[in-house]
Amino acid sequence: MELIESFSIDHRYIIPGIFLSREDTLGDEHVTTYDIRLKRPNVEPNIDVSAMHSLEHIIATFLRNNEKWKNEIIYWGPMGCLTGFYLILKGNRKPNEIYQLILDAFKEVEKYDEVPGATIQNCGNYLLHNLVFAKFYAKEFVDYLTKNKNNKLIFEYPKTKRLITDDGNNFFDS
Repeated sequence: MELIESFSIDHRYIIPGIFLSREDTLGDEHVTTYDIRLKRPNVEPNIDVSAMHSLEHIIATFLRNNEKWKNEIIYWGPMGCLTGFYLILKGNRKPNEIYQLILDAFKEVEKYDEVPGATIQNCGNYLLHNLVFAKFYAKEFVDYLTKNKNNKLIFEYPKTKRLITDDGNNFFDS
């Protein structure tokens, strides 16, 4: 079975940032999936699952209510590895073109006194939220993005990709 594109990026070299994960065409619509990476995979501790859930609710609410972007948003959700999120947008913008949107989304977290939709009526696991930790991770990412806004590496996946040879061995290009 073919290794999917997101698994072919060598995760040992991924840093926090905003990356283009994949581009697709659905009918006449071009859509782009972005990797919004908050933590270095397998190096930093992953994001607490309750905080990740709260960040998902808050940022999804912000994105889907943002007047400029709400009609472009297809999906916002956590990565299974709990090191970041996926954002799917209509169109084909470069990662640096959505920098301000992502920065604003994570800044928005600080403004919340409660997690939107965190009730038994609105959420499938309404008790699994942690707003305090969500604010901590959001601020950490805002500070990182602000400090590194001119660092092109936060917008480009590392060049080294993991390739598997026909006989199943790992091969690394550079």
